Amino acid sequence: MELIFELAIILLATKIAGDISAKLGQPSVLGKLLVGILLGPAVLGLVSETKTLEELSQIGVILLMFIAGLETDVDEFKRTGKASTFVGISGIIVPFFIGFLAGIIMKMSSFEAAFLGLLLSATSVSISVQALKELNKMQSKEGTAILGAAVIDDVVVIIALAFLMSMSGGDVNLSMIILKKVLFFGGAIFAAWKLVPWVLNKFAPLKVTESVITGALIICFLFAYMAELTGVAAIIGAYIAGVAISLTNFKHEVFKKVETIGYSIFVPVFFTSIGVKASFEGLSQHLVTIIVLSIIAILTKLIGAAAGARAAKFSWSSSLGIGAAMVSRGEVALIIASIGLESNLISQELFAILVIVVLVTTIVTPPMMKYFFKYSDSEKNVKITA
Repeated sequence: MELIFELAIILLATKIAGDISAKLGQPSVLGKLLVGILLGPAVLGLVSETKTLEELSQIGVILLMFIAGLETDVDEFKRTGKASTFVGISGIIVPFFIGFLAGIIMKMSSFEAAFLGLLLSATSVSISVQALKELNKMQSKEGTAILGAAVIDDVVVIIALAFLMSMSGGDVNLSMIILKKVLFFGGAIFAAWKLVPWVLNKFAPLKVTESVITGALIICFLFAYMAELTGVAAIIGAYIAGVAISLTNFKHEVFKKVETIGYSIFVPVFFTSIGVKASFEGLSQHLVTIIVLSIIAILTKLIGAAAGARAAKFSWSSSLGIGAAMVSRGEVALIIASIGLESNLISQELFAILVIVVLVTTIVTPPMMKYFFKYSDSEKNVKITA
């Protein structure tokens, strides 16, 4: 029954915190993230980090990215392919080299410094997706460029991580890892083209309640599972599943009902769980390191991704908005940090520091996006009236 109580507290707190955040002129997701810290062990201790909560959170982020896929304009996605590539690649290069340099200054070995650089190169746009929705940017050129860049970022960073692990003596078969990625994306594209429409058409006439939505969720979860199984983030699989269904006649029906399912329970749990992970024990001893790494994490991704967007002919304000959306490291960086800890590439102490840094990047992303995109919109309005 403790879980039931925690869910009630989470749902109540996230809705109130989101509303307060919106009334203060900030994206509601910021309030939802902060209330997670308040509810968690770091402050009130009303919600604890349990396996069940983590699994509900995982469903939440999968549904969030699935919904993002359903909202994606595929024609716009194709047009922003060049921009996505520029944003994704430059958003990796800058954080990697500055992170590597920071590691060397911190007296890490070359492999440890390279691992830190790769961790800072990671991106998770699950939080950015919510901010894009609130800013009505999901189907804009900027929104599709961000989502495309996230896919590129995930694949490149994971392959680079596998290469680094194999170089450092880890038991890693690099060619097998790359083959798995190729098989996943090849299989996902084929399934999106042929199998997804067929499955939904078979489910539609079934004489049971909500058969189409059930079929869509099966597709979503299978795509996410296969992505995770082949070393690609589950959120990428869920996003591709959403894009696949967006090309069918069931798009609007699935979007409306999955959004209701996701935002009524699972997505709020995901937002809260990020804050619940926060631990401030021994924070004062490493405060300088946390501040320096947080500044590096924010500025390198912001500048790197913005430079790529600018090279793709976006305005400076839009480029900075895109850069801001790529700042959040989220669960992708936490997974990489866990791998580093298990492989002895980082210490338990540095792992704890990096968890706080990831939390900082996640919290600052929504207000940064709002600031830059608001400035971008005002520039466009000036041009139109002129």
